[in-house]
Amino acid sequence: MSSNLRPRTLRAKLVAGQIVLLTALCLVIGGVAVLALHAFLMGNLDREITNLKPPPPGSPYGAPGLNAIIRPDGTIQGTVELPGWQEPRRLTAEEISALAAVPSGPHTVDLGEVGEFRVVTDRMMRIKGLPLAPVMDVVWQMVWILAALVVAGAAAVALAGRVIVRRALVPLDRVADTATRVSELPLHEGEVALAERVPDEDTDPRTEVGKVGLALNKMLGHIGDALKARHDSETRVRQFVANASHELRTPLAAIRGYAELTRRSAEEVPPQVAHAMGRVESEALRMTSLVEDLLLLARLDAGRPLESEDVDLSRLVLDVVGDARIAGPGHSWKLALPEDPVIVPGDVQRLHQVIGNLLSNARTHTPPGTTVTTDLSVHNGRVDLTVTDDGPGIPEGLEVFERFARGDSSRSRAAGSTGLGLSIVAAVVGAHDGEVSVESVPGRTTFAVSLRTSRRTGRSQQEHTTDPG
Repeated sequence: MSSNLRPRTLRAKLVAGQIVLLTALCLVIGGVAVLALHAFLMGNLDREITNLKPPPPGSPYGAPGLNAIIRPDGTIQGTVELPGWQEPRRLTAEEISALAAVPSGPHTVDLGEVGEFRVVTDRMMRIKGLPLAPVMDVVWQMVWILAALVVAGAAAVALAGRVIVRRALVPLDRVADTATRVSELPLHEGEVALAERVPDEDTDPRTEVGKVGLALNKMLGHIGDALKARHDSETRVRQFVANASHELRTPLAAIRGYAELTRRSAEEVPPQVAHAMGRVESEALRMTSLVEDLLLLARLDAGRPLESEDVDLSRLVLDVVGDARIAGPGHSWKLALPEDPVIVPGDVQRLHQVIGNLLSNARTHTPPGTTVTTDLSVHNGRVDLTVTDDGPGIPEGLEVFERFARGDSSRSRAAGSTGLGLSIVAAVVGAHDGEVSVESVPGRTTFAVSLRTSRRTGRSQQEHTTDPG
């Protein structure tokens, strides 16, 4: 049986099982009834044949049926008559040959065109028989009646079984509805109030559905506890990171101040000390940037709202690409902007950071001579910002938007990367109700940012290529 024809739902399987079981039972009972009826009718026919009166002496004819005699010389002579015939007729040679092969006792013999006969040879060497057609007609009529009953019974079971099974599986449907509602909850982040439970009437351990419902409630309870523990742990970690970042800002500022003070001192310091203080100031700057990034991520994780105002994204992209060209003169920077200004609601500083991080990522992790193209467009009420480079691409399996994610040597931290730039991009874009994605193959890597547009954004957008020089 093809897998496409097999019942897939439990309801269909139960109804199909009932139909198959009833059909098999009816066939067995019907078969036994037909065999018993056949045996009964054949017994009656044999007794009727035995009680047939022989033909009068000298007369070749007798009662309707078959009457013959075996003469001493072994020849057979007699007549055959069926209901509806006007008169009996003598046996033909073929019929005599068939009778000659019949042993003693009741047997069935096929006499050709006149049909099958049940015949008996008695001690007087007389052969008597009756047609078998009436018996077989009754038997076949019984077969057709039983077949009709089987079909009608299967149809009745299919209709009534669906209703019965549907009502029996209503508790299972309620359990499935509970599981479906739980599956639709956002369980991956934030505080989750997992209050969904299977109703009490569907948690009776004495029933099969009750066992499933009770087990599901226990599982949901464990999951709820685990989610609460996870949220509490994340909250403590975020609070710790925020507090630590906030507390580190002051000593880092002091370190930078003292290092700069030493560098600006009028007194000459040894070259080794000057170099050491320069490295202290450089690493303090780098650590300050890392602390600021961590503090920003902690604030975004805590759900703190960003500033929201109309931002001219076209001007912002133009400025950031211009800065990138100064910072990376070894790269080729291209820019495609629409003619009309693109206005989006958001935090101008954070959007500046998003664009800057994307361009810095392209500059840092691609070799000199790489072409980086920034494209800004508006489609279907959304602003699409893409940054594409023809560098070596992102290593397979690297989750670039994860925090502290770093690839192989082609995307190393040689230029001071902390591994937080793209995670900040994802967090800030998400806080702006936007989406960010990446597609990368060797020779082409594209980061795509989608944001909501402001009503001030012009509806007619015709792109042109600009060199931010």
